[in-house]
Amino acid sequence: MKAPSILAVILNYRTPDMTLEAAESALRELEGLNGELVIVDNNSGDGSFEAIQAEVIARQWPVRVVQSGHNGGFGAGNNFGMRAGLSTGQDPDFYYILNSDAFPDAGSIRALRDYLVTHANVGFAGSYIHGPAGDAHQTAFRFPSALGELEGAMRFGPVSRILRDAIVPLPVPTETVMVDWLAGASIMMRAQTLAEIGLFDETFFLYFEETDLCRRASLAGWPTVYVRESEVTHIGSASTGMKDWGRVPDYWFDSRWHYFVKNHGLVYAAFATLLHLKGGVFHSLRCLIERKPQTVSPKFLRHLCSHAVRSLFARKAHQNVPKLGIGPVTEGDTL
Repeated sequence: MKAPSILAVILNYRTPDMTLEAAESALRELEGLNGELVIVDNNSGDGSFEAIQAEVIARQWPVRVVQSGHNGGFGAGNNFGMRAGLSTGQDPDFYYILNSDAFPDAGSIRALRDYLVTHANVGFAGSYIHGPAGDAHQTAFRFPSALGELEGAMRFGPVSRILRDAIVPLPVPTETVMVDWLAGASIMMRAQTLAEIGLFDETFFLYFEETDLCRRASLAGWPTVYVRESEVTHIGSASTGMKDWGRVPDYWFDSRWHYFVKNHGLVYAAFATLLHLKGGVFHSLRCLIERKPQTVSPKFLRHLCSHAVRSLFARKAHQNVPKLGIGPVTEGDTL
Protein backbone atom coordinates (compact mmCIF):
# COMPACT_ATOMS: atom_id res chain seq x y z
CA MET A 1 0.00 0.00 0.00
CA LYS A 2 1.39 3.41 -1.01
CA ALA A 3 2.22 5.77 1.84
CA PRO A 4 0.08 8.90 2.11
CA SER A 5 1.62 11.90 0.36
CA ILE A 6 2.77 15.08 2.10
CA LEU A 7 3.35 18.54 0.67
CA ALA A 8 5.54 20.60 2.99
CA VAL A 9 5.50 24.39 2.62
CA ILE A 10 8.06 26.84 3.99
CA LEU A 11 7.28 30.55 3.62
CA ASN A 12 10.24 32.88 3.28
CA TYR A 13 10.24 36.62 3.86
CA ARG A 14 13.72 38.12 3.89
CA THR A 15 15.31 35.25 5.83
CA PRO A 16 16.98 33.22 3.04
CA ASP A 17 19.75 31.66 5.14
CA MET A 18 17.36 30.58 7.88
CA THR A 19 14.84 29.33 5.33
CA LEU A 20 17.52 27.13 3.76
CA GLU A 21 18.40 25.76 7.19
CA ALA A 22 14.73 24.98 7.85
CA ALA A 23 14.46 23.36 4.41
CA GLU A 24 17.50 21.19 5.08
CA SER A 25 15.93 19.95 8.33
CA ALA A 26 12.58 19.36 6.65
CA LEU A 27 14.15 17.39 3.78
CA ARG A 28 15.94 15.18 6.27
CA GLU A 29 12.71 14.44 8.12
CA LEU A 30 10.68 13.94 4.92
CA GLU A 31 13.03 11.23 3.72
CA GLY A 32 11.09 8.00 3.28
CA LEU A 33 7.72 9.69 3.88
CA ASN A 34 6.51 10.19 0.29
CA GLY A 35 6.82 13.94 0.72
CA GLU A 36 7.74 16.99 -1.32
CA LEU A 37 8.90 20.44 -0.26
CA VAL A 38 7.92 23.81 -1.72
CA ILE A 39 9.61 27.04 -0.63
CA VAL A 40 7.51 30.15 -1.22
CA ASP A 41 9.24 33.51 -1.31
CA ASN A 42 6.59 35.99 -0.21
CA ASN A 43 7.74 38.80 -2.50
CA SER A 44 10.73 39.65 -0.27
CA GLY A 45 12.21 42.03 -2.83
CA ASP A 46 15.68 41.70 -1.29
CA GLY A 47 17.16 38.97 -3.48
CA SER A 48 15.89 36.15 -1.25
CA PHE A 49 14.17 34.35 -4.11
CA GLU A 50 17.28 34.35 -6.28
CA ALA A 51 19.54 33.36 -3.39
CA ILE A 52 17.35 30.43 -2.40
CA GLN A 53 17.04 29.34 -6.03
CA ALA A 54 20.80 29.36 -6.45
CA GLU A 55 21.41 27.34 -3.28
CA VAL A 56 18.74 24.77 -4.13
CA ILE A 57 20.37 24.27 -7.54
CA ALA A 58 23.87 24.12 -6.05
CA ARG A 59 22.84 21.54 -3.44
CA GLN A 60 20.77 19.59 -5.98
CA TRP A 61 17.79 19.47 -3.65
CA PRO A 62 14.46 18.04 -4.88
CA VAL A 63 12.75 21.30 -3.93
CA ARG A 64 10.51 23.70 -5.84
CA VAL A 65 11.09 27.38 -5.19
CA VAL A 66 8.16 29.63 -6.10
CA GLN A 67 7.59 33.37 -5.98
CA SER A 68 4.21 34.52 -4.66
CA GLY A 69 4.48 37.83 -6.51
CA HIS A 70 2.59 39.61 -3.73
CA ASN A 71 3.12 39.76 0.03
CA GLY A 72 -0.41 39.08 1.22
CA GLY A 73 0.79 37.86 4.61
CA PHE A 74 1.29 34.50 6.30
CA GLY A 75 -1.95 32.87 5.23
CA ALA A 76 -1.83 34.06 1.62
CA GLY A 77 1.78 32.95 1.21
CA ASN A 78 1.12 29.48 2.59
CA ASN A 79 -2.05 29.21 0.50
CA PHE A 80 0.06 29.90 -2.58
CA GLY A 81 2.38 27.04 -1.68
CA MET A 82 -0.46 24.63 -0.92
CA ARG A 83 -2.26 25.47 -4.15
CA ALA A 84 0.91 24.55 -6.07
CA GLY A 85 0.13 20.91 -5.24
CA LEU A 86 2.46 18.01 -5.83
CA SER A 87 4.84 17.94 -8.77
CA THR A 88 2.59 15.29 -10.32
CA GLY A 89 -0.23 17.82 -10.53
CA GLN A 90 -2.20 16.05 -7.83
CA ASP A 91 -3.21 17.20 -4.36
CA PRO A 92 -1.44 15.51 -1.43
CA ASP A 93 -3.10 13.67 1.44
CA PHE A 94 -1.55 16.05 3.98
CA TYR A 95 -0.13 19.57 3.96
CA TYR A 96 2.68 20.42 6.37
CA ILE A 97 3.34 24.08 7.24
CA LEU A 98 6.75 24.90 8.68
CA ASN A 99 8.00 28.34 9.69
CA SER A 100 11.25 29.53 8.15
CA ASP A 101 12.73 29.79 11.66
CA ALA A 102 11.62 26.30 12.74
CA PHE A 103 13.72 23.15 12.47
CA PRO A 104 12.10 19.71 12.82
CA ASP A 105 13.79 17.39 15.29
CA ALA A 106 14.29 13.71 14.53
CA GLY A 107 11.01 11.92 13.79
CA SER A 108 8.87 15.04 14.17
CA ILE A 109 7.18 15.09 10.77
CA ARG A 110 6.67 11.32 10.81
CA ALA A 111 4.98 11.59 14.23
CA LEU A 112 2.44 14.09 12.87
CA ARG A 113 1.83 12.00 9.75
CA ASP A 114 1.38 8.80 11.76
CA TYR A 115 -1.05 10.47 14.15
CA LEU A 116 -3.28 11.72 11.35
CA VAL A 117 -3.14 8.34 9.62
CA THR A 118 -4.25 6.49 12.75
CA HIS A 119 -6.82 9.11 13.81
CA ALA A 120 -8.99 9.64 10.74
CA ASN A 121 -11.34 12.01 12.60
CA VAL A 122 -8.60 14.56 13.38
CA GLY A 123 -8.10 17.50 11.02
CA PHE A 124 -4.87 19.11 12.21
CA ALA A 125 -1.87 17.92 14.22
CA GLY A 126 0.82 20.22 15.60
CA SER A 127 4.19 19.86 17.26
CA TYR A 128 5.68 20.54 20.67
CA ILE A 129 7.78 23.66 20.05
CA HIS A 130 10.91 24.52 22.00
CA GLY A 131 13.70 27.08 21.75
CA PRO A 132 17.32 26.35 20.85
CA ALA A 133 18.13 26.00 24.57
CA GLY A 134 15.30 23.51 25.09
CA ASP A 135 12.86 25.97 26.66
CA ALA A 136 9.24 25.08 25.89
CA HIS A 137 7.26 27.57 23.82
CA GLN A 138 3.59 28.22 24.55
CA THR A 139 1.81 27.19 21.34
CA ALA A 140 -1.43 25.53 22.50
CA PHE A 141 -4.47 27.72 23.14
CA ARG A 142 -8.20 28.05 23.73
CA PHE A 143 -10.23 30.06 21.27
CA PRO A 144 -10.33 33.79 22.16
CA SER A 145 -13.46 35.08 23.88
CA ALA A 146 -14.68 38.26 25.53
CA LEU A 147 -14.03 36.82 29.00
CA GLY A 148 -10.63 35.66 27.82
CA GLU A 149 -9.88 39.25 26.78
CA LEU A 150 -10.84 40.47 30.26
CA GLU A 151 -8.75 37.84 32.05
CA GLY A 152 -5.70 38.35 29.84
CA ALA A 153 -5.76 42.12 30.28
CA MET A 154 -6.44 42.16 34.05
CA ARG A 155 -3.73 39.66 35.03
CA PHE A 156 -5.29 39.39 38.48
CA GLY A 157 -5.13 36.08 40.33
CA PRO A 158 -8.65 35.97 41.82
CA VAL A 159 -10.22 36.88 38.45
CA SER A 160 -8.03 34.36 36.62
CA ARG A 161 -9.19 31.62 38.97
CA ILE A 162 -12.84 32.49 38.36
CA LEU A 163 -12.30 32.67 34.59
CA ARG A 164 -9.87 29.75 34.38
CA ASP A 165 -11.89 28.12 31.58
CA ALA A 166 -11.57 31.28 29.46
CA ILE A 167 -7.79 31.69 29.74
CA VAL A 168 -6.49 31.60 26.17
CA PRO A 169 -2.91 30.31 26.62
CA LEU A 170 -2.88 26.72 27.86
CA PRO A 171 -0.11 25.29 30.04
CA VAL A 172 2.41 23.52 27.82
CA PRO A 173 0.95 20.00 27.41
CA THR A 174 3.06 17.13 28.69
CA GLU A 175 1.25 14.57 26.54
CA THR A 176 -0.67 14.38 23.29
CA VAL A 177 -3.99 16.15 23.77
CA MET A 178 -6.82 17.83 21.87
CA VAL A 179 -6.68 21.64 21.93
CA ASP A 180 -8.68 24.47 20.37
CA TRP A 181 -5.87 25.81 18.21
CA LEU A 182 -2.14 25.70 17.69
CA ALA A 183 0.46 28.19 16.53
CA GLY A 184 1.41 27.50 12.93
CA ALA A 185 5.16 27.03 13.33
CA SER A 186 4.82 23.28 12.65
CA ILE A 187 1.39 21.93 11.80
CA MET A 188 0.14 19.15 9.51
CA MET A 189 -3.31 19.49 7.97
CA ARG A 190 -5.52 16.87 6.39
CA ALA A 191 -6.29 17.75 2.77
CA GLN A 192 -9.84 16.45 3.16
CA THR A 193 -10.42 18.93 5.97
CA LEU A 194 -9.13 21.87 3.92
CA ALA A 195 -11.21 20.75 0.95
CA GLU A 196 -14.28 21.12 3.18
CA ILE A 197 -13.48 24.35 5.02
CA GLY A 198 -11.14 26.19 2.64
CA LEU A 199 -7.59 27.44 3.16
CA PHE A 200 -6.35 30.31 5.34
CA ASP A 201 -8.57 33.39 5.28
CA GLU A 202 -6.39 35.88 3.41
CA THR A 203 -8.07 38.85 5.09
CA PHE A 204 -5.67 38.17 7.97
CA PHE A 205 -2.26 39.57 7.09
CA LEU A 206 -0.53 38.18 10.16
CA TYR A 207 -1.83 36.68 13.43
CA PHE A 208 -5.17 35.01 14.17
CA GLU A 209 -5.16 33.15 10.83
CA GLU A 210 -4.34 29.81 12.50
CA THR A 211 -6.94 30.52 15.18
CA ASP A 212 -9.61 31.11 12.57
CA LEU A 213 -8.62 28.06 10.50
CA CYS A 214 -8.69 25.74 13.53
CA ARG A 215 -12.06 27.15 14.60
CA ARG A 216 -13.56 26.56 11.17
CA ALA A 217 -12.20 23.01 11.26
CA SER A 218 -13.61 22.45 14.74
CA LEU A 219 -17.05 23.69 13.71
CA ALA A 220 -16.93 21.27 10.77
CA GLY A 221 -16.16 18.37 13.12
CA TRP A 222 -12.38 18.23 12.60
CA PRO A 223 -10.51 18.70 15.91
CA THR A 224 -6.93 19.88 16.36
CA VAL A 225 -4.44 17.79 18.35
CA TYR A 226 -1.15 18.73 20.00
CA VAL A 227 1.21 15.82 19.36
CA ARG A 228 3.79 15.82 22.15
CA GLU A 229 5.98 13.23 20.43
CA SER A 230 6.66 15.65 17.55
CA GLU A 231 9.34 18.12 18.62
CA VAL A 232 10.51 21.16 16.65
CA THR A 233 13.18 23.74 17.48
CA HIS A 234 11.95 27.29 16.92
CA ILE A 235 13.79 30.58 17.09
CA GLY A 236 10.62 32.69 16.90
CA SER A 237 9.68 36.06 15.39
CA ALA A 238 12.59 36.02 12.95
CA SER A 239 10.51 37.32 10.03
CA THR A 240 8.02 39.49 11.92
CA GLY A 241 10.49 41.22 14.25
CA MET A 242 7.93 40.88 17.04
CA LYS A 243 10.60 40.75 19.75
CA ASP A 244 11.72 44.25 18.77
CA TRP A 245 8.29 45.83 18.44
CA GLY A 246 8.18 49.28 19.99
CA ARG A 247 4.53 49.58 19.01
CA VAL A 248 2.06 46.87 18.08
CA PRO A 249 1.47 47.22 14.32
CA ASP A 250 -1.91 47.98 12.82
CA TYR A 251 -2.16 44.57 11.17
CA TRP A 252 -2.29 42.89 14.60
CA PHE A 253 -5.29 45.04 15.58
CA ASP A 254 -6.85 44.46 12.15
CA SER A 255 -6.49 40.68 12.52
CA ARG A 256 -7.86 40.63 16.05
CA TRP A 257 -10.90 42.71 15.06
CA HIS A 258 -11.57 40.64 11.96
CA TYR A 259 -11.41 37.43 13.99
CA PHE A 260 -14.01 38.56 16.49
CA VAL A 261 -16.35 40.14 13.91
CA LYS A 262 -16.14 37.17 11.56
CA ASN A 263 -16.68 34.53 14.23
CA HIS A 264 -18.92 36.32 16.73
CA GLY A 265 -20.33 39.47 15.16
CA LEU A 266 -19.74 43.20 15.39
CA VAL A 267 -21.45 43.71 18.77
CA TYR A 268 -19.41 40.91 20.33
CA ALA A 269 -16.17 42.34 18.92
CA ALA A 270 -16.97 45.70 20.48
CA PHE A 271 -17.89 44.05 23.79
CA ALA A 272 -14.68 41.99 23.83
CA THR A 273 -12.67 45.14 23.19
CA LEU A 274 -14.49 46.98 25.98
CA LEU A 275 -13.68 44.19 28.44
CA HIS A 276 -10.05 44.23 27.32
CA LEU A 277 -9.88 47.98 27.89
CA LYS A 278 -11.46 47.67 31.34
CA GLY A 279 -9.07 44.90 32.26
CA GLY A 280 -6.11 46.87 30.94
CA VAL A 281 -7.06 50.00 32.90
CA PHE A 282 -7.49 47.90 36.06
CA HIS A 283 -4.06 46.35 35.56
CA SER A 284 -2.43 49.75 34.98
CA LEU A 285 -4.01 51.25 38.11
CA ARG A 286 -2.98 48.23 40.15
CA CYS A 287 0.62 48.58 38.96
CA LEU A 288 0.53 52.27 39.83
CA ILE A 289 -0.88 51.68 43.34
CA GLU A 290 1.53 48.84 44.06
CA ARG A 291 4.41 50.78 42.48
CA LYS A 292 5.18 47.98 40.06
CA PRO A 293 6.53 48.50 36.52
CA GLN A 294 3.89 48.81 33.82
CA THR A 295 3.85 45.65 31.72
CA VAL A 296 1.57 47.09 29.04
CA SER A 297 2.17 50.41 27.34
CA PRO A 298 -0.68 52.91 27.77
CA LYS A 299 -0.26 53.53 24.03
CA PHE A 300 -1.43 49.97 23.41
CA LEU A 301 -4.76 50.59 25.14
CA ARG A 302 -5.23 53.88 23.31
CA HIS A 303 -4.43 52.19 20.02
CA LEU A 304 -6.84 49.35 20.80
CA CYS A 305 -9.62 51.82 21.61
CA SER A 306 -9.07 54.07 18.58
CA HIS A 307 -8.83 51.07 16.25
CA ALA A 308 -12.14 49.70 17.55
CA VAL A 309 -13.88 53.05 17.10
CA ARG A 310 -12.59 53.37 13.53
CA SER A 311 -13.54 49.78 12.75
CA LEU A 312 -17.07 50.19 14.06
CA PHE A 313 -17.70 52.81 11.41
CA ALA A 314 -15.73 51.15 8.64
CA ARG A 315 -17.20 48.91 5.98
CA LYS A 316 -17.32 45.21 6.74
CA ALA A 317 -13.99 43.57 5.95
CA HIS A 318 -13.83 41.31 2.92
CA GLN A 319 -13.55 37.64 3.84
CA ASN A 320 -11.34 35.78 1.40
CA VAL A 321 -11.27 32.06 2.15
CA PRO A 322 -9.80 30.32 -0.90
CA LYS A 323 -10.62 26.74 -1.76
CA LEU A 324 -8.11 24.07 -2.66
CA GLY A 325 -6.96 23.64 -6.22
CA ILE A 326 -3.82 23.87 -8.26
CA GLY A 327 -2.89 27.51 -8.56
CA PRO A 328 -1.27 29.21 -11.52
CA VAL A 329 2.52 29.09 -11.41
CA THR A 330 4.13 31.10 -14.15
CA GLU A 331 7.09 29.87 -16.15
CA GLY A 332 10.41 30.73 -14.56
CA ASP A 333 8.94 31.04 -11.07
CA THR A 334 9.74 27.50 -10.02
CA LEU A 335 12.53 24.98 -9.88
